[in-house]
Amino acid sequence: MLCVYIRRFAWIATLALCAPAFASAQDAGSDAGFVYVGSRTSKERNARGNGIEVFRTSQDGAWTHSETIGNLVNPSFLITNSDGTLLFTVHGDQEEASSFRIDAETGSLVKLSTSNLQGANPVHLALDKSESHLIVANYKSGSVVSLPVNDDGTLGTVISKVDLPGEPGPHREEQPSSHPHQVLRDPSGLNFIVPDKGLDRVFVLTIDDDGKLKIVSEVASREGAGPRHAAFGVDGKTVYVINELDSTITGYTYTNLELSPFQIVSTLPDDFTGNSRAAAIDVSEDGHYLYGTNRGHDSVVRFAIDQATGRLSDPQWVASGGERPRFMTIAPAGDAVLVANELTDSIYRFGISPADGKLDQGRLIAETGSPVSITFGSRP
Repeated sequence: MLCVYIRRFAWIATLALCAPAFASAQDAGSDAGFVYVGSRTSKERNARGNGIEVFRTSQDGAWTHSETIGNLVNPSFLITNSDGTLLFTVHGDQEEASSFRIDAETGSLVKLSTSNLQGANPVHLALDKSESHLIVANYKSGSVVSLPVNDDGTLGTVISKVDLPGEPGPHREEQPSSHPHQVLRDPSGLNFIVPDKGLDRVFVLTIDDDGKLKIVSEVASREGAGPRHAAFGVDGKTVYVINELDSTITGYTYTNLELSPFQIVSTLPDDFTGNSRAAAIDVSEDGHYLYGTNRGHDSVVRFAIDQATGRLSDPQWVASGGERPRFMTIAPAGDAVLVANELTDSIYRFGISPADGKLDQGRLIAETGSPVSITFGSRP
């Protein structure tokens, strides 16, 4: 199933930590392995992170801190390769990405390389099917680039760059130009969904064996929606895009590398009139439920997915446990949602009910500085 495939590809979780504190074992879940945490670190972001933090999780779910990888500027999103030997990060607000070697026994990181991305403020990255190319979204400069991953894990120089075309959306501050926010690999591993917050469009890009990128299709979102992140349904034929600026989720069919919308739903309760921005999105392992986060309303929303049509219904909300839940992911065991609250420096674990996908009230599992992403590592 697609979600299982995606989790194996992104087996390590990223989150940033500063002076981490940990909850008791019974509060933390049942996954065991390594956890890597990335953060915002810069004064310009009023950040409190220290870099990348390495944790070991036990069978009872307790987290034990083992290492800090410091002297890094805004390691804001991390991924690993499929066998858990390499870790890659972009450096938010900079123009670079870095690679690290992972020690299989200790989870320790050794820096291998840093490469220029020919664009500003990289925010997301992915590997192609062969894992021989790294694909990065440069948010500020409106481009997607690819660069080779050498056999020794070092990064080469950019070999392909695509500037995303189109008219900016109507938001005067948030949509001055193209702002790609994610590169989501599809099940084939040869194509990528790229939501563009600045242009109110979602692009589909393909990559060839030489690492050359090309736009193959695009679809317009609602004006002022601000597409941010996407997630696949388990059939690989449905894509859900969470729209940051108008706090909605759009469901698309994905056929022949084209996206066709079939539904738009709000991520917020109908009685909420405050300011809020949607952020993260994920789909449960069984494909029956979708989760999203709201920054401002400070909540996690859960939808039921109709297995015949892909349509979303029956929204349920739970408080995120802190302020500005920027990142969220489903734990490797599939039994919990992990949420990173950026402003209040906390990570919460929400258990998933196997009966209806609803979340419990959540438990604090770590206090960390400016957490902005989570990824899980291989089991020692």
